[in-house]
Amino acid sequence: MGLARAWAVTLHGVAGHLVEIEADVGGGLPGLHLVGLPDAVLNESRDRVRAAVVNSGRSWPGERILLALSPATIRKTGAGFDLGLACAVLAAKDVVPQTALDSTLLIGELALDGRLRTVPGVLPCLLAARRAGLRRVVVPVAALAEAALVEGVEVHGAATLGEVLLWLRGEGVLRAPDPAVRAGVESAPDLADVVGQEDGRRALEIAAAGGHHLLLVGPPGSGKTMLARRLVGLLPRLAPDEALELASIRSVAGALPADGPLSTVAPMVAPHHSSSMAALIGGGSRIARPGAVSLAHRGVLFVDEAPELKAHLLDALRTPLEEGEVRLARSGGTVTYPARFQLVLAANPCPCAPALDRDCLCSSLTRRRYLGRLSGPLLDRVDLRARMLPVTGFAAPSGRSEDTATVRERVLTARSAALERWATHGWRSNNEVPGPALRGPFALPRAAVRPLDRALRAGELTARGADRALRVAWSIGDLAGLERPGPDEVESALYYRDRRVA
Repeated sequence: MGLARAWAVTLHGVAGHLVEIEADVGGGLPGLHLVGLPDAVLNESRDRVRAAVVNSGRSWPGERILLALSPATIRKTGAGFDLGLACAVLAAKDVVPQTALDSTLLIGELALDGRLRTVPGVLPCLLAARRAGLRRVVVPVAALAEAALVEGVEVHGAATLGEVLLWLRGEGVLRAPDPAVRAGVESAPDLADVVGQEDGRRALEIAAAGGHHLLLVGPPGSGKTMLARRLVGLLPRLAPDEALELASIRSVAGALPADGPLSTVAPMVAPHHSSSMAALIGGGSRIARPGAVSLAHRGVLFVDEAPELKAHLLDALRTPLEEGEVRLARSGGTVTYPARFQLVLAANPCPCAPALDRDCLCSSLTRRRYLGRLSGPLLDRVDLRARMLPVTGFAAPSGRSEDTATVRERVLTARSAALERWATHGWRSNNEVPGPALRGPFALPRAAVRPLDRALRAGELTARGADRALRVAWSIGDLAGLERPGPDEVESALYYRDRRVA
């Protein structure tokens, strides 16, 4: 009898768990038994692995083969185990030395002819291997650029199973990755292209400075989409840990760009209003996949024509807006995906949406019902609401509008002030500061919050809305270079929460 082991990784969301593959060959009737909670794809690897080994010029053992995946209580998913299974079986028959497998992670799907195919989630698999202490990894050649993003791990790329077997025997050399490739910084559309709309531009600047959520309401062609798409150009570049976290999500979703896996540009995701719950929030059978809210992590989720989106989809955004993550429960287990994004909603004021409001044919009840599709609890989580006016000319009222570079400089200065203030508490922007902190250690003077008290007594504001208005006031103060906001900044924050806009 022969006994051998190899290492692989299974993913639950973007969290990887190291899996020990044990192969016991010999004794009993010929056959292959796979235990340890494999999913359907992994169960089918029995036939793929056998064909790949034979077609690579190696003999398949004509004995009883038992393959155990440990820990046995964790469900194993995907075809990325194929390479590890094949090498464990061959190590049990002394085709490759066990010592070569002891500290090596093996990732890849096997074609029937022995070619090695890449699989989703290579990046989080390598991060899990590094945490577990493995320092050598073999991946498909197609995943080398992605694998190169993980430092502290010796990465090797192979095109076929035969190459891997020769390398494990010390008779061949695998390919080394090129230096990590980062995506080029794309030039975002310029804010100077937006004519007029001072109220909307100001709201966009405040949203960028504090990471706040934004609602734009106005007639078609007034520039709602133009403004929303220029928000990314105002945001700071992602920190290295943020960029790696975003790349891990994209890797699991199979959406990692080949030209530059690691991007420091904040993402912008704009799902269509006909999107399903799985596409927006995440989902799928057995183990859920990340949705648009996770792909927009550390960036912007733009929902155009928001009232056209089904009500249950809009309300499903409420939890990730509050918690910054999505928890999805399926038969294969519960997974958690990061989802800390800025939400930008755009809406027409009514279904007929004429260029000028005086030409509207909708009744007051129809108008209320249309924007009423944006529920109160959802709007309560939107910090800024801006009315977009009809465009009546192609020239800006006071010359050329400010460009992205000018506004971005103010935004970055405000962001730096906020980061310096909150860094010791673990918060990166004003939008992340919890309400108790704003009402406790960082409480504003009584005179400054008096407008909030009036709004709360009049029922114009909820407790959550008051906290969000305080966060916006801090952002307005940061843009003005103030040490802390005063009554004017609080009044401005309340102005942008006026329910009459929506």
